[in-house]
Amino acid sequence: MDLGISGKRALVTGASKGLGFAVCEALANEGVNLMLFARNIDQLASAQADLKRRFEVEVDTFAGDMTSGEDIKRLGLELRAKNGCDILILNTARPPHPLREFLEETEPERWDIAYRTQLLGACLVLQEVAPQLIEKGWGRIVAITSATVKQPLPLHALSTVFRAGLMGGLKQLANEIAPSGVTVNSVSPAAIRTEAFAETFDSSERAKLSPMKRLGTLEEFAGTVAFLASQQAGYIHGTNVQVDGGANGSIF
Repeated sequence: MDLGISGKRALVTGASKGLGFAVCEALANEGVNLMLFARNIDQLASAQADLKRRFEVEVDTFAGDMTSGEDIKRLGLELRAKNGCDILILNTARPPHPLREFLEETEPERWDIAYRTQLLGACLVLQEVAPQLIEKGWGRIVAITSATVKQPLPLHALSTVFRAGLMGGLKQLANEIAPSGVTVNSVSPAAIRTEAFAETFDSSERAKLSPMKRLGTLEEFAGTVAFLASQQAGYIHGTNVQVDGGANGSIF
């Protein structure tokens, strides 16, 4: 299916590897030009070269820190210099490791790191980029959150607290800009097969916990995000899509 977004430009944060890079691949496959945002210059350069080799799209990079207001202002200026963007994929960093339960999270610095990387940084990007989409009268905002926003998981205290906070911000923004032509949605993954997941969890044991008895693939996850960025998803707004293999057992 043609998603109708060929020639659009997407800003993808946390784009150099993992879920963010997989989304870049899915969008590039649809003919979407890309601006990759990440902190590591070398990883950005590698991701850019890989995408340009395999896809006939423009691939720009921006090295910066989502938690730095100065970096985000520079990002906004660079986007405007390139005629803005049409799609924002908001991907944030993982919580501090090792993962802990709520009552074990007794170090204020870990709370501060999680707040800045998983909530504050995302809000700074939204406040800088969303107005550019609104000016165009068309846009897609898709945030990558976590299954913990719907069903808290053991040892995921920080992720649950701050990603749930981001969900509140996204819903607030969705209500504010609903008539603008810009949609705001989120995707909540669980147990997607990535290098980072394999480093943190026993993949075979986690697969046994899934109703589908397997992990999700990057292609399945990224394809969902790409659809929410499509023309066809224009009436999907202010909602969260779970890509978790049925792990959440709730009706709503």
